[in-house]
Amino acid sequence: MSEVELEVLDLKQMVLASNSFGPSDVAEIRQAITENYGHFGELRDAVNEMEQDDALTPAGKTKMGVCQFLLGRFKDASQTLSAADGSAMALFYNARCQFELSSFDGAIEGYEQAKTSGYNEDQCKIGIAEAKRYQGKIEEAMAILDDIFGPAEQTADYMYQRAATAAQIGGRMEEAINLYQRAVSTDENHAGALFGLALENDRLGNDDEALRLYERAAKAFPTGIGALINLGVMYEDNGQYDKAQLCYKRILDCHPDHPRTQLYMKDASATGNMLYDEEAQRRNDRLAQTLNMPVANFELSVRSRNCLQKMGIETIGDLTRHSEQELLSSKNFGETSLVEIREMLSQKGLSLGQFAGEKKSSDPPVDTSHMSPDEQALLERPIADLNLSVRARKCMTRLQINSIGELIRKSGDDMLECKNFGVTSLNEVREKLADLGLKMRGD
Repeated sequence: MSEVELEVLDLKQMVLASNSFGPSDVAEIRQAITENYGHFGELRDAVNEMEQDDALTPAGKTKMGVCQFLLGRFKDASQTLSAADGSAMALFYNARCQFELSSFDGAIEGYEQAKTSGYNEDQCKIGIAEAKRYQGKIEEAMAILDDIFGPAEQTADYMYQRAATAAQIGGRMEEAINLYQRAVSTDENHAGALFGLALENDRLGNDDEALRLYERAAKAFPTGIGALINLGVMYEDNGQYDKAQLCYKRILDCHPDHPRTQLYMKDASATGNMLYDEEAQRRNDRLAQTLNMPVANFELSVRSRNCLQKMGIETIGDLTRHSEQELLSSKNFGETSLVEIREMLSQKGLSLGQFAGEKKSSDPPVDTSHMSPDEQALLERPIADLNLSVRARKCMTRLQINSIGELIRKSGDDMLECKNFGVTSLNEVREKLADLGLKMRGD
């Protein structure tokens, strides 16, 4: 038997063995998959076997729940851990599941319970600080981190969380970058810190360094969706469609129904020559159509409808561009309304804040007084009618441009601000519009 086969057997045996299971075992699983992603399939197979075991002990359910968490199956993991042995480890990982499911209050409560039950206090406080940060309570998050002393301050997790928190406070980006770098020096495989550094280099236009860091982040396990998507898009820009597909496949391994990744995978699979892919376009159109649906079409409570109206939220797309914290900050908008809206979006495969970084700008209206009725009718046609290339279509999705009328309200500069949309794509859009006798704003 080869050395590789022995490694695969050892990983599966470790998961299925009846011995105790703790943080060191989790670290060993993560390290094995970081070194060889082929082990991911072995972990998945082991979990499948545990799920078929009707005689699984409560301690065994804790192990299964943690492994489900590592596989990215957060809902399943939370259900399993809730029925497990009630240990500090079960409580801690259930809290992490709640965080991944965007239930930040539930995560905070879970971390507090885990801390009371004896889980590492500093790790629980770091988790609470992260949940507070995602709630928009930046000062509270930083205060919690300021209250952590001793060896925990030198861990990569602590430095990463402090960096991410500092990055959201104005004027502290240099501090954040230094902390990201220290975290990576402490743990060269820390996915969060690597992604943070990659993102900052990406924003600064340091493409080569960003690519290198995204690649390092993608090797770590578990890897964030953002790192894999951004790396996949960079590979596509470089014409490396096979590598892009591997990035998207890793997301779909954990999140098979992730709508944006499904679309990107279809695009990257289009033989690598940017040919028009009808199936990808249909998926893109369905997503755009869903995002354009008025919230008035859904049976929401009067309070929810009134609050959304006051916030200027008219469509499903508007909802996906607002965070839970933004909704809760609105007067008279409470947890009941939040749960109602979460469920509505979940039925569409969407979530609050999913497109938070892509809020529509207020574009000036188009003067249609000089247009004939036929020309005005063109403005109502869907953007799909332009038969744009893959890269240009992705920019339309990011900017939530659903119709030709919305497109011509944009200027060339507006479009060039969109990630991975260059002059070539801009010229393509201008040519398509010219064929219809139309121009973008300012042309």
